Amino acid sequence: MAVSSSPASPSRRRISRALALTLALSASALSAAPALAAGLPAAEESDPKGVKPTVVLVHGAFADASGWNAVAEELTDHGYKVLAPANPLRGLVSDSTYIASVLKSIDGPLVLAGHSYGGAVIGSAAAGNPNVRALVYVSAFMPDKGENLGTLAAKFQGSELGPALNPVPYTDGTRKGTDLYIKTDKFHSVFAADLPTSQTKLMAIEQRPIAQACFEEAAPGAAWRTVPSWFVVSKHDKAIAPDLERWQAKRAKSTTVEIDSSHVSMMSHPDVVTRQIRAAASGTATGAAKSAALADTGSRTMALIGVGGLAGTAVLAGTALLVTARRQSAARGD
Repeated sequence: MAVSSSPASPSRRRISRALALTLALSASALSAAPALAAGLPAAEESDPKGVKPTVVLVHGAFADASGWNAVAEELTDHGYKVLAPANPLRGLVSDSTYIASVLKSIDGPLVLAGHSYGGAVIGSAAAGNPNVRALVYVSAFMPDKGENLGTLAAKFQGSELGPALNPVPYTDGTRKGTDLYIKTDKFHSVFAADLPTSQTKLMAIEQRPIAQACFEEAAPGAAWRTVPSWFVVSKHDKAIAPDLERWQAKRAKSTTVEIDSSHVSMMSHPDVVTRQIRAAASGTATGAAKSAALADTGSRTMALIGVGGLAGTAVLAGTALLVTARRQSAARGD
């Protein structure tokens, strides 16, 4: 037997149309939200143009660039170009000038990391170079312009380097001076107490001396005054007093991490040092793009607010239609 249905009353048809309109307006307005929200910027370890910075690793005294081996390997595994030039260790002015010339040969954005005396070098070498986006200080000196390392080192207790040094006169045919070595029997405890003694024995034999003039010359620049900086403080450093490292980092408002390490944190804790360098690369890229990103995000936020308002208006309008239709239906007795 066929089942027949009676035609809907005009009031019920109006209610159905109002309900359909409410749903359609709400769905149309809310469907715009995902499209507007898509593509919100996320921090990346790259320049705003999409180019990762080249990381330049500068070693300090009593060492050579091989001390950066583990860090350099991790950085290259993460897609960075890395350069670890030889630091001459002849004088802060000449060493900074030399490293500055190396930086000028590199295209694109740069992140500099300096260990120990290398920190003093990068601070001056980076001065005036617009490509330098970040400075990372690893158990390092961080002098202001005009300061010398000897005066800085004397500000806090905790270093055992002075009594462990062996001064050796030198001449290179054009000038004379004094080279400083760490005494072999003091090298492990003062410089690298958390490395195996078999390793530090070879490091002591192969150490590169630093000219005494490096501690006496005034720093010609202090790029950390204008360039964002990061710092790795070694809590068990016997070469540079940990309190000096903390004081320098605080003065420069550096993003700082402290670790249970000897002076050679880039060798005993390469993972931590690498993370700090990558954080510097990511942080400055985000900072460099910050204005554009905020403007973009802000405009999309305002659009989303507008969409929300439109959706709310649609719902209210539809609800009003629905209520009106029902009232009319009740009045007519439908």
